[in-house]
Amino acid sequence: MIGRCLCRAVTITVEGPHKETVGACHCRMCQIWSGMMFGCFKAPAASVTVTGAVAEYRSSDFATRAFCPTCGSHLWFRDDGEDEPYELVPGLFPEAASFPLVSEIYADRAPAYARLAGDHRRSTASEYEAGNKFVEGDKP
Repeated sequence: MIGRCLCRAVTITVEGPHKETVGACHCRMCQIWSGMMFGCFKAPAASVTVTGAVAEYRSSDFATRAFCPTCGSHLWFRDDGEDEPYELVPGLFPEAASFPLVSEIYADRAPAYARLAGDHRRSTASEYEAGNKFVEGDKP
């Protein structure tokens, strides 16, 4: 599976296993970064090859967000560690258009313009934060 940024300077190739489902995040940081919400699918680090210049922004003490330094396209979110999976932006990959939405986190913080319909798993901020790393004070 091959994905490219808007200007095509960055190519991401996913070979081997990856999730063929999309998750959405409505935390305030993702809202600011994306302008709406962050959507992603996961791929193991060993399955991902990146070519082209990539800029990274350390958005917390445990993760970075990557983007193309030329066109600004968002590429991925990734927790620290060589073996951590990539949480890749599905819009970069034409094949990902068929991936179903299966989960939504920080659903209670979704703005009116970004509420997602459908029958998928939803977690509130407190439900998500009970078992996952998060940024303190990440409130709208």
